[in-house]
Amino acid sequence: MEIFIHCIFSYLSTVTFGIITNVPRKLLNACGITGSVGWLIFWFTKNLESGEIFANFLGAIGIGLVSIFFSRKKKMPMTIFNIPSLVPLVPGGPAYQAVRSIVLGDFIGGAHSIIKVIMTAGAIAAGFMVTGIVERLVKKIVDKNKTTINVPK
Repeated sequence: MEIFIHCIFSYLSTVTFGIITNVPRKLLNACGITGSVGWLIFWFTKNLESGEIFANFLGAIGIGLVSIFFSRKKKMPMTIFNIPSLVPLVPGGPAYQAVRSIVLGDFIGGAHSIIKVIMTAGAIAAGFMVTGIVERLVKKIVDKNKTTINVPK
């Protein structure tokens, strides 16, 4: 039941942010699915005690791969699917804690939270970077194989 609740709320948060950012209505379902996949990868990885940073990295890779799939299937840019799908992974809680700690005078706790936010954001960016590199390599290999195949006349 817990997986179902996580899936529904990650879908809803992604679709809601998609509505706010004016994603075309026909693509909202694909955005929701992309966000849910990314969140579920994050959630499962985090529950395996592998750490939040690594879980965010794998979640971003999942979002990137599903975004590539939907961008090709729907013939739309990947960013339409990437941007709303990041909402469940964004480290809003630690960012709030960092500001709150600094305002209350706990500079050590604030610095700790800021470092966590920066590392999480870096892991998400690295996940997208890895996905982009893999996409380019696969495209290069496929294009190379298309040009080397000799079709008899």
